[in-house]
Amino acid sequence: MSLLGASEIRALAASLDLKPSKSLGQNFVIDANVCRKIVRTAGVTSTDVALEIGPGLGSLTLALMEEAHSVVAVEIDSRLATQLPITAKLHSDHPETLTVINQDALSIKELAFAPTVLVANLPYNVSVPVFLHLLEVLPTLRTGVVMVQAEVADRLAAKPNTREYGIPSVKAAWWASVTGAGSVSRSIFWPAPNVDSKLVSFTRRETPGDEELRKKVFAIIDLAFAQRRKMLRSALSSMYGGSGAAEKVLSAAGIDPTLRGEALDIAAFCKIAQQGLES
Repeated sequence: MSLLGASEIRALAASLDLKPSKSLGQNFVIDANVCRKIVRTAGVTSTDVALEIGPGLGSLTLALMEEAHSVVAVEIDSRLATQLPITAKLHSDHPETLTVINQDALSIKELAFAPTVLVANLPYNVSVPVFLHLLEVLPTLRTGVVMVQAEVADRLAAKPNTREYGIPSVKAAWWASVTGAGSVSRSIFWPAPNVDSKLVSFTRRETPGDEELRKKVFAIIDLAFAQRRKMLRSALSSMYGGSGAAEKVLSAAGIDPTLRGEALDIAAFCKIAQQGLES
């Protein structure tokens, strides 16, 4: 299969009279070798149903079609969603393995397909909400690699007691183990972004509880990091009716009330939530 390079991407954009949209986070990958590297890093096999968010002009899509059993591409821009199957027919021997859905990824509740691997160049402005949303609503996703802004990648993969650790780190850990998977050059994009990018890989694991517990845990996480320098007994005071009551819940859960949110992993936040539900 012939993949798309810089000249093909620009020619395709010109034929569509397409100017990359900042509001949609459109920075198209123009390096075929990088696309194949991302697919390899994700470990995509011939049994996988690959999900791609924001396929754009199709450079990564075609690389996925080389390896996956089938590809589901979700594209919010109707012009790009209409063009992508045409591009697939021109460059792939099996264009029928591609399904394009013209939809906002954040509005997805379920898919007729059961995607097993997520591989995507996520729009920078919505990368965290999209990533967490897909983990929540698509339980068949087992693994994946996403390309995001470098700072976002560091936050998603961060561990407790680090500067980068925060709400995205803990919430992602509810569903998956997340690790950094390398950096990519600005030069692989058109137009070149003003920020650096990194790859993040994830492997799904069993969640630590049901949906009721998740909502409680996420509410606690939001409060714990709303003012990071606050001790937990103060940060959670509004939830439990005062710092004294919060301290009792924390102590009963085996958590030091003078710690800050950045010191706790997802298991510790679950202990607090469970203790609160039992109190």
